[in-house]
Amino acid sequence: MTNRTVDELLARSNRLGSDRKNTNYAGGNTSAKGTDVDPVTGTDVDLMWVKGSGGDLGTLTEDGLAVLRLDRMRALVDVYPGVEREDEMVAAFDYCLHGKGGAAPSIDTAMHGLVTAPHVDHLHPDAGIAIAAAVDGEELTRTIYGGKVAWVPWRRPGFQLGLDMAEIQREHPEAVGCILGGHGITAWGATSEESERNSLWIIDTAAAYIDEHGAPEPFGTVLDGYGPLPAAERRAKAAALAPTIRGIASHDSPMVGHFDDDPAVLEFLSRAEHPRLAALGTSCPDHFLRTKVKPMLLDLPATASVDDCITRLRELHEPYRDEYRTYYETFADESSPAMRGADPLIVLVPGVGMFSFGRNKQTARVAGEFYINAINVMRGAEALSTYQPISDYEKFRIEYWALEEAKLQRMPKPKSHATRVALVTGAASGIGKAIATRLAGEGACVVVADLDADKAAAAAAELGSTDVAVGVGVDVSDAAAVRRAVDEAVLAFGGVDLVVNNAGLSLSKPLLDTTEADWDLQHDVMAKGSFLVSQAAARAMIDQRMGGDIVYIASKNSVFAGPNNIAYSATKADQAHQVRLLAVELGEHGIRVNGINPDGVVRGSGIFAGGWGAQRAATYGVDEADLGEFYAQRTILKREVLPEHVANAVAAITGDDLSQTTGLHIPVDSGVAAAFLR
Repeated sequence: MTNRTVDELLARSNRLGSDRKNTNYAGGNTSAKGTDVDPVTGTDVDLMWVKGSGGDLGTLTEDGLAVLRLDRMRALVDVYPGVEREDEMVAAFDYCLHGKGGAAPSIDTAMHGLVTAPHVDHLHPDAGIAIAAAVDGEELTRTIYGGKVAWVPWRRPGFQLGLDMAEIQREHPEAVGCILGGHGITAWGATSEESERNSLWIIDTAAAYIDEHGAPEPFGTVLDGYGPLPAAERRAKAAALAPTIRGIASHDSPMVGHFDDDPAVLEFLSRAEHPRLAALGTSCPDHFLRTKVKPMLLDLPATASVDDCITRLRELHEPYRDEYRTYYETFADESSPAMRGADPLIVLVPGVGMFSFGRNKQTARVAGEFYINAINVMRGAEALSTYQPISDYEKFRIEYWALEEAKLQRMPKPKSHATRVALVTGAASGIGKAIATRLAGEGACVVVADLDADKAAAAAAELGSTDVAVGVGVDVSDAAAVRRAVDEAVLAFGGVDLVVNNAGLSLSKPLLDTTEADWDLQHDVMAKGSFLVSQAAARAMIDQRMGGDIVYIASKNSVFAGPNNIAYSATKADQAHQVRLLAVELGEHGIRVNGINPDGVVRGSGIFAGGWGAQRAATYGVDEADLGEFYAQRTILKREVLPEHVANAVAAITGDDLSQTTGLHIPVDSGVAAAFLR
């Protein structure tokens, strides 16, 4: 049975959350109070539905709501032990749940329950936080809103904040909401429509006041040499810097990256006040939990060379880490969780843009979005007054909050290839597609590279959103095209950790029928192509200083002299020896190089579908439809080899269990004695 109160709450939440001017991704929460039937007594019971911990308002569904008995929740006031023990109240919410209770109640539950209005919205709009983070935010609130919006001094979210807001609501019955110092806004109403209308009025009024009364250049004058580079030059420089920056952000633990050259970022970095403001850090808890308390800022102009930028970035890294360690040691006590890492999550490069990092692509992307929110907040606060975020002490109390630590500990164990960026060539079909699919399933971010850009994009879309996979078109025999593909990889995910040289083709002909063009084509794609891809990827891996994996999909034919196959087998032998050569050369950088030797992969194979199958079937005197079974019957295990079996081998050789192995060729052929390596 549907509940009108719940339906209205979800519709309001989705409308508010889908517009980023109202709140950041996963930020804020909404609630509604109403009645429903108690299944035990059959009588109506007063309930509150409130967005639970986690999730995003824009996509909120009923499963994301916590449902609490309002009488029991409000009765917690009588047993509240005081602000020093307020964290205990989060566990107490579990005793107020109605039925199964839905989602886990969030820390903001008290705010919604103790404010008496039937409908409440708590949001993180940039315009509202600009007022909340201004040095004279209380005075600005009175000036902008009169008595219709109250001011609530900064207090860490929790039960006491709910009590404070309930008291302010009683003292200011004319108010329709409040500005939460350093944090955001809360609005309420007698109906869902009124609450939404009040929320939007508070946000739009703040934005209009900033536009009308704010200084025209809140970030100061333009710095000579700090303006945005032209778009193509900007992206080229970003691609050149990205691996080094990712390595800096991954010193303590590996991170996935995201690059953003949003105009708001470029304009901020071009202005005189950006060093002062960046050093102050962010204010809203949602922001700095994902961005760290402050970014790492490259203090060179846009005109600086790539080499000079790399040198300076490496110089800045250790002082940044020292400053973060000092921050931690200054405020930590015996009950604090261990320091989670001292590397930056936001790195700003004037003229180029912003690099943001997280344990997966979505987290990295959202961290960047949140820093843009912070820039917007700074702009609004500086336009009207002076930006003053909450203190480092209060930031620490949020960042290393026991409740936040418990939330992190509840996160599922990462998959085997989480945080790894994989570039797979020839990945729009066959073996390559199976490899891309398996690596994405193991948590990797995947760049699907293929000669056909449209097919590459389609194959990537099958794996998920662009937070999971992207498609790029590349002719692996073209050095410039290969460099562009690797650039696309590092701009999409911050760098590259794992390369699979899978692109290939074959023309089955005897020596006397093999033309020079046949020979050149196969060597260009597989021998030269693998060399070019490995070379370009190795440059990025070396700059990252994070190690890496290069895998060659060679063939049984690299060691077995099959009939009528001179060009294909020779180029596969070339690939096989590249494995040995590069394993020796790249080992000092922690880069492992290994090979896979498949055989008889007929079903799903692009090579076999392209005519190779018919040629091999004719060579062996069997029907093409029976070729897979023919190959299987000549093996020791009598089992057909599928693309997924090759993908399994790639996942294994690039996983932690074989982390000490390099220079190895793994047969995936169901056992062909003539191709045994030893």
